[in-house]
Parts: sequence; structure tokens; C-alpha cells
Amino acid sequence: MNTHGGTDKKALGTLYVVATPIGNLQDMTVRATSVLGQVDIVAAEDTRVSGGLLRHLGVRPRLIASHEHNERSSAEKIVTMLQEGQDVAVISDAGTPGVSDPGAVVVAAVLAAGLKVVPIPGPSAAIAAVSASGFTETTFRFVGFLPPKRGARVEAILQLAEDESLQIIYEAPHRILDCLTDLRDTLGVDREIVICRELTKTFETIRRLPLGEAVEWVSGDSNQQRGEFVLVLSACQKPVTTEEGLPADADRLLQILIAELPLKQAVGLAVKITGLAKNELYQHALNLKAALEDEE
Repeated sequence: MNTHGGTDKKALGTLYVVATPIGNLQDMTVRATSVLGQVDIVAAEDTRVSGGLLRHLGVRPRLIASHEHNERSSAEKIVTMLQEGQDVAVISDAGTPGVSDPGAVVVAAVLAAGLKVVPIPGPSAAIAAVSASGFTETTFRFVGFLPPKRGARVEAILQLAEDESLQIIYEAPHRILDCLTDLRDTLGVDREIVICRELTKTFETIRRLPLGEAVEWVSGDSNQQRGEFVLVLSACQKPVTTEEGLPADADRLLQILIAELPLKQAVGLAVKITGLAKNELYQHALNLKAALEDEE
């Protein structure tokens, strides 16, 4: 890296994508602190917020603004700076740049210019939430913020309904109840969710419960409607089916009924209990009965 007082300049600079704490300043990594202390420029989402962090770390690089409203123009400037041999770090107000925060546009422009990008990993609210969720699925989908308007939000939730991955959702305090209510009404009361509030901060709260209970819990305590939220929604559990595509529980029910009742009566009861199509159940019952007779 370049030093501020040196006379030798590298031919090209490097862009460092630096993760910063999401609440607890002790989560700042040694490597991230070192990088911020050595780069020429820090491109920050909010220079006031980042200025406080840099003062806390005791480093004084030049600060420029790079946020959602000027990211394209700032990306051009940063590319020019790198081409002039200056090292630049991009940071957001909290967490990892480019993950529901500015940064991706800058990185894309730098890569397109054939310049070097180095990630400096660290705090991420999404990963922190997954690690504390207790879900054992190995795949997850980062959703970020759902649409603020109800119609669009419900439509987006419907797109997640049958996804067999965990869903990581960010939400603001003034929308948390509406979001949880729409999740419950769309996905059902039994789908599990982990509510992570104010991760790494003083009033950190992590609670795992069914969606039906989640709405009541948050609405019953105004303290749980404050701060920043990460929601980890459980994966859709696909029902176990037979080779013919019949739900396994319906298959088991038919086996029991056929063993005790005439075929027509067994199918009639199965239709009433499961709500499945009579023709489908009748054909399956015939197959089961034939299989039982072959065994005899």
C-alpha cells in the first residue's frame, strides 16, 4: 500500500472492500483496521458515521462520499484514483459493502476497468443471524429488504413460499409487524422464523418461534419493535410422497382403512379426511389392494 508521505507510487492502486462492525466496535478485525490505516482514501456511505469510526481507530485517511445517490459518479472517480496509483477502501455505515448497502456499483466499475479488488471480510448481519438461528439447512437465500408496500411484499413472499432454502430478510422497525403479519398470513402459522434484533448491540434479542406466535410476541412488547431486524425464515418442507405422487400420510391412511373396511368405504373416508381427489385415491387404493393380495 501507498503511504501518505512516500514519493514512490505504484502503477495501479487497489480497491479494498472492508467490512465494518454492525454495532459492537470490538468486532472490527485487526486486518480491517490495518487496511483503513494504510489506504490513501476511504469511500464511505456516510462520511459522518465513518468519520467517527476512523477516529475511534486512530486513523486519518482522506474521506469521500459514496452512497446510493452518487455511487455511479463516485465509482468513476474511484477508478481514476486507482489508475493514478492510489489505494482506496470502500466501507458502508455497518457490515459488508454491497450486501443491502452501497458498494456493488463501485466494485463492478473497478473490475470492469481491470483493476484489483481485495475483500476484507468481517461482520455481516446476515451471516450472524444464520449462525444464531439453529437451523441445520446448508443452503440459504439472501433476500434483503422486502418491498415496503403490502401488495408487492405479499407477492415477494409468495415467491419464497416453496423455496427449500433458508430465507434471510432485513426489515426496518416501523415495518416489522406488517412484515411478520404478511409472512404469517401467506405462509401459515406453523412456519418457523428466527427474529434477530439489534445484533451485537446492547439490546440484542434472538428468538425462534412459529410465525403464529411471532406476531403476538412482537405486537405484545413495544421494545421488540425497535432497532434493526434480521429475520431467518425456515425452509419450506416438501411433503414426503409415494412414487405415484400421493402424500405419504394419505398412503398410510389408505393402508389402514383398506385392511379394516371394504374398498369403496375406505376410499370415501380417505377423501373426507385428506380432501384429496376421489379418483386419485381410488386408483391408489386399487393398487394397494392388489399388492396386498399378491403378498397373500
